[in-house]
Amino acid sequence: MPSRDPLLMASHSDWHRSLAEAIRDPLVLLQSLGLPRSLLPAAQAGAGTFPLMVPRSYLARMEPQNPADPLLRQVLPLSAELVDAAGFSHDAVGDQSARRAPGMLHKYAGRALLIAAGVCAINCRYCFRRHYPYGIEPRRMEDWEPALRELAADSSIHEIILSGGDPLMLTDARLSQLLGRLAEIPHLSRLRVHSRLPIVLPDRVTPPLIELLTQHSWATYMVVHANHPRELSEDCRLALRHLVRGGMTVLNQAVLLRGVNDNADTLTRLCEDLVNLGVLPYYLNQLDRVAGTSHFEVPVETGKALIAELRRRLPGYAVPSYVQEIPGELHKTPVV
Repeated sequence: MPSRDPLLMASHSDWHRSLAEAIRDPLVLLQSLGLPRSLLPAAQAGAGTFPLMVPRSYLARMEPQNPADPLLRQVLPLSAELVDAAGFSHDAVGDQSARRAPGMLHKYAGRALLIAAGVCAINCRYCFRRHYPYGIEPRRMEDWEPALRELAADSSIHEIILSGGDPLMLTDARLSQLLGRLAEIPHLSRLRVHSRLPIVLPDRVTPPLIELLTQHSWATYMVVHANHPRELSEDCRLALRHLVRGGMTVLNQAVLLRGVNDNADTLTRLCEDLVNLGVLPYYLNQLDRVAGTSHFEVPVETGKALIAELRRRLPGYAVPSYVQEIPGELHKTPVV
């Protein structure tokens, strides 16, 4: 009997179609969820500084007529994004000072990061790169030559991280080209891909993609990004299972967000659901203090108490490390 697995039936055109149908207009978002029009001026004001982008598959996971829905809160623009909060800046994690070549950041020993794409399938309102100057980064393969030379010349780098934006926004052909060039550098032994697409646009996870990511000799790590258990819809769960069964180590990093996951019950459910899918909770990140995101910040003491409660409720492997990124530090800093 033919398989009805949506992953096996998915194709290149499916995820591009889903992307093309994503919601970009605040009015359409509010109308789709039956939300009051009174929210529109604030949503339009927020979208004026950082555009709205929500796939319809992600929209379907939200509770209609609930302006406090934790998934909606992650994507609905607010006038609070225009507040100039003390201590919040455009480059809160020091990306620009770590830029060694076009598209290449080098912050930590043994690993380097490529800004492989400048767009995402969803615009999370708390995004730490919402102000990043993506226009200056490589778009054509030939633009990557300086970064590839830097990587080839530095034998201390053993791990390459593809980030963005979202690297899985690249087509399979473009991704294959980039990975093929990286695979020619003999001291690169690990590939890490940071992507929110397996969560918000599961159509992107196809057998050709999995083969592409695992065909070289390096160990492949996929770091996905889910903040709330309701993000793990059935199609998302299938995508995560196939990534795991495809031979990758799959990790999740979440951000601690006010009104989204700042309670022990939500985080417990998220961590349990992830480990049941074979995905290890990796990091719970303290919010990066990026301009326009202060309304999401949770006090560090609250985060510490939540981690302590998770340790009481969950096995050790299911408890993420609570960390924050401090510019200039040589590693993520544990919050203890």
